[in-house]
Amino acid sequence: MTKPVIAIVGRPNVGKSTIFNRIVGERVSIVEDIPGVTRDRIYSSADWLTHEFNIIDTGGIEIGDEPFLEQIRGQAEIAIREADVIIFMTNGREGVTLADEQVAKILYKTKKPVVLAVNKIDNPDMREMIYDFYSLGFGEPYPISGSHGLGLGDLLDECAKHFPKEDEQQYSEETIKFSLIGRPNVGKSSLVNAFLGQERVIVSDIAGTTRDAIDTPYSYDGQEYVIIDTAGMRKKGKVYETTEKYSVLRALRAIERSDVVLVVLNGEEGIQEQDKKIAGYAHEAGKAVVIVVNKWDAVEKDEKTMNLYTQQIREHFLYLHYAPIIFVSAKTKQRVHQILSIVQRVSENHAMRIQSSILNEVIEDAVARNPAPSDKGKRLRIYYTTQVAVKPPTFVTFVNDPELMHFSYERFLENRIRETFDFEGTPIRLIARARD
Repeated sequence: MTKPVIAIVGRPNVGKSTIFNRIVGERVSIVEDIPGVTRDRIYSSADWLTHEFNIIDTGGIEIGDEPFLEQIRGQAEIAIREADVIIFMTNGREGVTLADEQVAKILYKTKKPVVLAVNKIDNPDMREMIYDFYSLGFGEPYPISGSHGLGLGDLLDECAKHFPKEDEQQYSEETIKFSLIGRPNVGKSSLVNAFLGQERVIVSDIAGTTRDAIDTPYSYDGQEYVIIDTAGMRKKGKVYETTEKYSVLRALRAIERSDVVLVVLNGEEGIQEQDKKIAGYAHEAGKAVVIVVNKWDAVEKDEKTMNLYTQQIREHFLYLHYAPIIFVSAKTKQRVHQILSIVQRVSENHAMRIQSSILNEVIEDAVARNPAPSDKGKRLRIYYTTQVAVKPPTFVTFVNDPELMHFSYERFLENRIRETFDFEGTPIRLIARARD
């Protein structure tokens, strides 16, 4: 299921980022706890009542020293293209400004639903300030207060009315859905065409030719697949540098629908910061992952090159230590069809269940070999472990005190599970709970 997307659009200093953080429910930080994951987070997942959605904060966009109106236009154009619903944010204390009218003119051209929000209405006595905003032509203005969190429920209720109905094509449970994610021009579409043996997807040397995610059903060696080719970025003047940030959002939408994610790197260009940002979402979503180094035919190499490149990948993608790596060329089709056998294997690992009795033997043996260290006179005791979910495999360990499960010991137990069972390609999650 693909989550709908809300974009918050408006001129500077109307409180877009404050509302964004309110809706997300936390102050979104640039620094993540997962080693090796860094990103400029101008989008996040959120939920309201029974609805889950992604949300964009266009306040995080900057376009150098371009004129003020060009900044507004760049923000709005990107949000319009990516969003299902647009929140048009204004400032009630300042009334309708010329800049608000300029934003409105841009939004008139979209066929996307627009919900008008008037921020900084901090108490009921200020409600009369909203009436001037009817002149913008987007119907009823919704008074809200970012500083106090007022009115957000009504605003999100209105947004939810415009969420698209889920009409995603249903595939059989045996069908493996996998997506290709990565920076523009790493060769995602070329790889799809190499799988299919035909020009199913338009291929161009211009970065970002693909506009939308494309589903391609495909059968190989008796296995049914659906290949999801993610949209790239279209180079459009000086807005292009800004749209680069949104390649992650497009990848995220494809990741949600996938069983396996192929993180495609450009072997010629080496590892870029954006590669790590995009790949981090596949890991956080709990999807099976394969790292595909494309354009390997164009790399000058000797007998050590592949090992050195593998070492670099492991250093840069610490959180994807479980992901297999394959070096391919979409152009020459070198090793391309080996990818599908890897995809099938890691998909099976992603859905694998372990019998509780066997799992507990492994955990007991691990604890016997390396008991948990004591903390302030207390020692972790593990009573029972069971698998509670697949995709990704998730294990609950019942202990005397979850606070005693140190990160390093959790990693030790995870490694013992991986050494015993074939979980290559899939993250596994270990949750400590107190025994009743």
